[in-house]
Amino acid sequence: MPVAIEFEQVCRQYGEVKALDRVSFSVREGEFFSMLGPSGSGKTTSLRLMAGFEQPSSGHLRLMGREAAGTAPYDRDVNTVFQDYALFPHMNVLDNVAYGLMVRKVPKAQRLAQAREALAMVALPDHGARTPAQLSGGQRQRVALARALVNRPRILLLDEPLGALDLKLREQMQVELKALHRKLGITFVYVTHDQSEALSMSDRIAVFNKGQIEQIASPRDLYHRPKTRFVADFVGSANVIGEELAYSLNGHRQAFAVRQEKMAVIPAGTAAANGCFQVEGELLSIQFLGASQRLEVRVANQTLIALQPESEMANAMASSTHAGQRITLQWSAQDMVMLDA
Repeated sequence: MPVAIEFEQVCRQYGEVKALDRVSFSVREGEFFSMLGPSGSGKTTSLRLMAGFEQPSSGHLRLMGREAAGTAPYDRDVNTVFQDYALFPHMNVLDNVAYGLMVRKVPKAQRLAQAREALAMVALPDHGARTPAQLSGGQRQRVALARALVNRPRILLLDEPLGALDLKLREQMQVELKALHRKLGITFVYVTHDQSEALSMSDRIAVFNKGQIEQIASPRDLYHRPKTRFVADFVGSANVIGEELAYSLNGHRQAFAVRQEKMAVIPAGTAAANGCFQVEGELLSIQFLGASQRLEVRVANQTLIALQPESEMANAMASSTHAGQRITLQWSAQDMVMLDA
């Protein structure tokens, strides 16, 4: 598959601070590629370099096979959608969407026709006469998308576009964004700090940390086979078993991860099932989360979390257990993922 975006040993420095430190990766044409990480990890800096709002301090950035350094944002086949929408309050929706075409001096009839087509793409064909103040948050986000798509870019950059929406609307927009991506077939690059967003929409995810990439993988591989402690903890919040506890369990001083939902709570004194490991610890708390219960257990010098699906057995166990009680956690050896660092 052709490459839409390529970073080769890209650095971006602000004085002594390295926002990006020799980052290399590529995004395939037509891919939904997410950049995931905490604030200050380098993901937004990478997006701004793609958009042309900033330039690399060193290294090479190529868009559609061409060196991008020095190319102005308006000369790139790229458009960006921001979290704050940045709609003009004094213009109606149709004029907001058509604004970029007006700047490019596209004839009025043509630009309005393209703007109506873009609004139809985002399921707002009858909202052109409204002002942004007359729209809901989700509708304003769709208008921002339509404005970015009206120029028919080959690459769409999305900088935490759903961050200002409430949970239900955010989940609805995730479904709509993925459907729009399938319909258009263009390259989407999505920046987020929300791992559930990245997991639900992406073809591949790059996990950023301190200006570098920890791992790039499909959502499923990233979740089930994290390579580092940071990825295991940041994506899905796995239990990371440190070297000392690992050594007491299997004789190897290599940290490993076990997903919280893979840890079973069993009655104290129960023998370990075949192919399973056990640890005993002090129950610190039980939290009811609706579909599951979250148990926090102190084992040696670590705190481990077990997520138990809601059931009659889980309810019975919760009603008969209390903070300070000794309980046993068990997991299968197959659910252990060895970590590189």
